[in-house]
Amino acid sequence: MATEIVLKGMTWSDPRGYDPVVAAAAEFARLHPGVRIDWDKRSLQGFESTPVDELAAAYDLMVIDHPHVGAVVADGCLLPLDLHADADSLLQLEADTVGKSFASYRLAGRQWALPIDAATQVQAIRPDLQPTPALRWDQVMSAARDGAVLWPLRPPHVLMGFFTLAANLGDPCAVTKGPLVDRRTGLAVLSALQALAELVDPACQKMDPIAALNALAESSRSRIIPLTYLYAPYAREGYRSNRIAFHDMPAIGHGGPIGSALGGTGIAVSARTAQPELCTRFAVWLASATVQRGLYTKHNGQPGNARAWGDASVNSAVGNAYADTRLTHECAWLRPRHKGYMAFQETGSHIVLDAITGRTSHAAALDALDRRFIESFPE
Repeated sequence: MATEIVLKGMTWSDPRGYDPVVAAAAEFARLHPGVRIDWDKRSLQGFESTPVDELAAAYDLMVIDHPHVGAVVADGCLLPLDLHADADSLLQLEADTVGKSFASYRLAGRQWALPIDAATQVQAIRPDLQPTPALRWDQVMSAARDGAVLWPLRPPHVLMGFFTLAANLGDPCAVTKGPLVDRRTGLAVLSALQALAELVDPACQKMDPIAALNALAESSRSRIIPLTYLYAPYAREGYRSNRIAFHDMPAIGHGGPIGSALGGTGIAVSARTAQPELCTRFAVWLASATVQRGLYTKHNGQPGNARAWGDASVNSAVGNAYADTRLTHECAWLRPRHKGYMAFQETGSHIVLDAITGRTSHAAALDALDRRFIESFPE
């Protein structure tokens, strides 16, 4: 009897991150008898902060976040997928991507992961309490003065808000070595963020997007989250006690919903795997339009493939969440991806939080952000 091939995968613990890859593993095993993929999971906070090289030492397959890619290249811990993937398949996936999702995993001329989940900061509302979304930031402030706004401020999401508003004002933050942001833009963004922070419940400082969306679903007063990463399963009827609708982000600038800080996830393969070709085959299959618009979305997945995003039946299951946030996703801003970025993201988040909660001056915060950003680049 042939020996069973067992691959180990690591993803994140939310149903959106875990359920679809488990379902996909079962189907892949049916299509490839003798192959099994066992998935472990970690928290959202762990997903955002755990170094990829630690995961690559223990797992064949990993769901990763694109800002880790610079460290991946420097450490050599992931398998370039273009080594074993068919070139035409990669070209098709690149053509089928939502916004910069495919490009976010390409660095130093190689493809280090494939997008399986597209997300960026968008707007969430309770349609039973607020039938139409806010189009402008002043509408958000009006709702906040009514005590109706929630806003996830737990690091790193507070920094993502800083990035998003800077880019929406038409002056995005730097992605190469140098000052992080123009001083005038930085002061305008911190002023806008502090004005909102002073009107929301201080409990928001401990909230990530999942916590904020759970609170919004249960609230009898809160009706809007102006900036939160898309979690399309919350738009399903019955997923929580009240359905949440997602829309394009409200603009503070004059160009519409542009510049949101890109998130999402990709499927990557460890450089240490004993099954590089088989793992690559699974990754390409998982990112394909057929899987993404089928079993992936049927099992709480949020696809990264544009053919799924444009599918009427996929949209109908989540209250049109993909169509109603598509422009924000297509116009999203790609974060820095150099090796030292993840450490800066943690430090920078606390600097911004201190600035908008009055613990440090805006000028001092911008000085600190510039200094720490420059120091994050290798010599």
